[in-house]
Amino acid sequence: MANSENKPVISIESYALDYDTPNGPYHALKDINLSISRGEILGLVGESGSGKTSLAWSIMRYLAKNAREPSGRILLGSDNLLEMSERQMEAIRGRRISMVFQDPSTSLNPTLSLGTQLSEVLVRHGGLTRQQAWKEGEARLAHVGLKTPSQMMNRMPHEVSGGEKQRVVIASAFACNPECIIFDEPTTALDVITSRQILDLFMELQAQTGVASLYISHDLALVARTASRVAVIKRGDIVEHGTVKEIFTNPQQAYTRELIAAVPDPARRLVKDDVVTTEKPLVKVENVSVHFGRKSFLGALTGRKAHRVTGNNAVSLSVSPGEILGIVGESGSGKSTLAKAMTGLNRFEGKIIFDGREIRHLGDMDNAYRKDVQIIFQHPDASLNPRQKISEILSRPIKLFGDSANLDQQIGDMLEQVRLPRTHANRYPHQLSGGEKQRVAIARAFASKPKLVICDEITSALDVSVQASVVELLLELQKASGTAYLFITHDLNLIRQIAHRIAIMYRGDLVEIVKADEIDSDKRAEYTRKLIAAVPRAAAQYN
Repeated sequence: MANSENKPVISIESYALDYDTPNGPYHALKDINLSISRGEILGLVGESGSGKTSLAWSIMRYLAKNAREPSGRILLGSDNLLEMSERQMEAIRGRRISMVFQDPSTSLNPTLSLGTQLSEVLVRHGGLTRQQAWKEGEARLAHVGLKTPSQMMNRMPHEVSGGEKQRVVIASAFACNPECIIFDEPTTALDVITSRQILDLFMELQAQTGVASLYISHDLALVARTASRVAVIKRGDIVEHGTVKEIFTNPQQAYTRELIAAVPDPARRLVKDDVVTTEKPLVKVENVSVHFGRKSFLGALTGRKAHRVTGNNAVSLSVSPGEILGIVGESGSGKSTLAKAMTGLNRFEGKIIFDGREIRHLGDMDNAYRKDVQIIFQHPDASLNPRQKISEILSRPIKLFGDSANLDQQIGDMLEQVRLPRTHANRYPHQLSGGEKQRVAIARAFASKPKLVICDEITSALDVSVQASVVELLLELQKASGTAYLFITHDLNLIRQIAHRIAIMYRGDLVEIVKADEIDSDKRAEYTRKLIAAVPRAAAQYN
């Protein structure tokens, strides 16, 4: 390798990055000084917009046309990447430096098999023939824990799970034994167990290869588990830098302390445990099953048997007035499937009893039911109409379920209720941050004064401080309105803070329902204990 043992693999020296805008230069990165040695993992943490990914793009030399670099150097060994031509960088990317992105679905070409994509890296940067590369690709997939590597090589990206896709991406990143790998939120899109497996895989490969790693994340608990040093970035500035132990036990900057305080801690309960499950709950789900795949017209004519996939299998649970019931489980466990059944987005078998009314099929979900049961989705970008102003988005539920008199006043009040200025009514969704968009989605859900709000992974795409503020808002609204929540998440640390009870699901089945403060008991089901064991906890590292 180009570097010696005592020389940093990558050095960032007094580096600055600006973007030219109509309003003048935007200073994305300011006087950055960082280095990573062989075998070291440097964690980079900060809120959305702090400059984490901008730094990764700068290292990889993927910059927009309006980017300007007024000062500094980025050295890979002794080579200044800022002086490299695009052709030179094409030879460096994949061979000397690699990157693992947040969403594996966007990292892989959907039109090419996994084997074609992996072997292409080995042919281009490893100097192998296509036949050699295919064979080596199988070996690489086996090395990252995929049980049927020869079959996996022939599969298309849509035919494998998110965790399997991320293993393929990691195999590609390590394929040519690079000097440095950048990991940009590599587990954010994955459930807790898959996330733990991917993290363990990364640590194992990193130890074997001695690669220098930059681990970017807004999950401080994950950083505490993986990194040896941590750099804290705020609005383009590195405000604090030290060992993991120093940062987590004795942070010097107020911003760092705020980030650490925002990390969900199960020991710090945010709700009172005085909500009692009653004999007359607000909602009862009784033996609800959801199946996907109906017999086609051609299948009906030919008598071909339809293949049905079970999303939910005879699930029964209840939610009391004012209760927060958490639902947790891996991806594919049926959490969102159940939420969509309860809101009329999935056909179901069984029945739902809501406030004394029996719901057996979608036709029973009348206007009154839809007024009382609202859902907030994971990605506000997908649930807010990009062509409508916020005022139009919020006016719809008022017109459907309420009194549209003084509509502008009501919309302004709704925005203030979710801690947004009234002037946001005139903006479009793309003019808001992720946290602001999710607040608009929350305001829309509460516009009809519902009795039950289903929150489907609504904090998973948010950084830790924004997540904390959104959760605080939800608890305030619940306290003021008495609304019950069905809170779906894969963040067990968070749900243990805010839920009264937690339902655990696995492959469509309800495993058990437990009190939140009793979930880590040895009496719990084996799968529940497995979930708890997979959860990283930053505070527990150094207490």
